[in-house]
Amino acid sequence: MDIIDLVRPAHSDRSRPSTAALRIGTVSTQPPTLCGLATFSAALRAAWEADGHRVDVVRVVDAGDDHGPLRGIATTLVPGSPESTARAVRILDAADAAVIQHEFGIFGGADGDEVLDLVRPLSVPVTVVLHTVPQSPSPRQSAILVELAALSRWTVVMSQAARDRLLELYPQIDARTVVTIPHGAALPPWPAESDVTRSGLLTWGLIGPGKGIEHVVDAVGLLRQDGVDIAYTVAGVTHPKVRARDGERYRDGLRERADALGVGDLVRFDSTYRRPAEMAHFVADAGIVVLPYDSREQVTSGVLVDSIAAGRPVIATRFPHAVEMLASGAGVVVPHGEPRALAAAVRRLVTDDTALADATHAARMIAPSLSWPTVARHYVDLHASGTRRSAYPRTA
Repeated sequence: MDIIDLVRPAHSDRSRPSTAALRIGTVSTQPPTLCGLATFSAALRAAWEADGHRVDVVRVVDAGDDHGPLRGIATTLVPGSPESTARAVRILDAADAAVIQHEFGIFGGADGDEVLDLVRPLSVPVTVVLHTVPQSPSPRQSAILVELAALSRWTVVMSQAARDRLLELYPQIDARTVVTIPHGAALPPWPAESDVTRSGLLTWGLIGPGKGIEHVVDAVGLLRQDGVDIAYTVAGVTHPKVRARDGERYRDGLRERADALGVGDLVRFDSTYRRPAEMAHFVADAGIVVLPYDSREQVTSGVLVDSIAAGRPVIATRFPHAVEMLASGAGVVVPHGEPRALAAAVRRLVTDDTALADATHAARMIAPSLSWPTVARHYVDLHASGTRRSAYPRTA
């Protein structure tokens, strides 16, 4: 069986029996840290535990964080601390498998190279989950990814675009060990279809420059000039690192832009904190989700996956993950930085009931394959045939 076949999601996971219970050691940021990686890791852990597996969590923290004990955390990994690395190795080596969530910015050292100090001593089979695959990596980033893949039994990416990029940039990595498992999502109850002009547009997630929200504000202004008024909600807090550096400058600038375009009454900013389950319901009640990101490289977007799982059509700029996920018809991709293209896409979905219904149906067809129980079991499947690393031949 081809490895990719292992992770092709089923339409339903309710009738599928669980594998034997495993003890899984996992490394990542964790709540209360505000970042997509922490949210992802907490949801994946909850799904594993719901399926009867034990999860030992190694929480990655910033050097200045409060390192006091948190419920359900086995230990913390502190940048620049060999002692915390040694503790984490002991925790992970007591498990049946280790799952390392990787982004360059969360680990200590140059480009986060301290992750290698953590993985090198491990004797358990390792799965490394790549949340980013940079298009133009530095030489050090390239070396880190190649060695991580060599030390790991499996390298997981979350989209075909990420897999293609990884294998193109790093021909040293054995393609047989690279597995695509989609980003997971909560599946809220889907409401009956409502008037999209009343539900309006929604952009959500951590807010900051690069999100492209100003282009949607401009599009709302263009639509009003053409006689189409549609409300636009921007939901989420400012990214903590952006707020620490710039305060609320970006959000304030968006308000000023909306007022200057005469659409201040249509653009609403909602900074209410919502837990993931609450956010899933909130998104499910939206009309159209708009992801106008400036990035042309993004191969994984949790917000995109969550929006589709909520059964909502999506309008997104042409970043790789959006092109891939929306190819089924679950939304529309538009060029970057072009408010007129955004306005045209919104107008089409707002005024064409058939187009909106088709996009909504396509999103709801994809959604079950993205559920956290389904995704969590794909990770377990990777380790179901063995435990210690000796059960797996080295492929680097």
